[in-house]
Amino acid sequence: MELTHILYNCIIGIIVGAIAKFVMPGKEPPGGLLGTMLLGMAGSIVANYAGHMLGFYAPGASAGWIMSILGAGLLMVIFKAVSK
Repeated sequence: MELTHILYNCIIGIIVGAIAKFVMPGKEPPGGLLGTMLLGMAGSIVANYAGHMLGFYAPGASAGWIMSILGAGLLMVIFKAVSK
């Protein structure tokens, strides 16, 4: 994966993390909004790799907004389940 795709996923992830915070209120990850944005970045990157593995994206393509939001949401649900 090229560096530009990783940077694109990180930027999308920061925005997605902020959106996920407003969609899924409640206990935040450690670090507050910054932690949520980092979780969004991780969700975007996870969604990108999962999309490639499942054949949703062609080689070199990045995850879209919806898949990134789903990835971040999944990681937030896992975080909330583990932190209880």
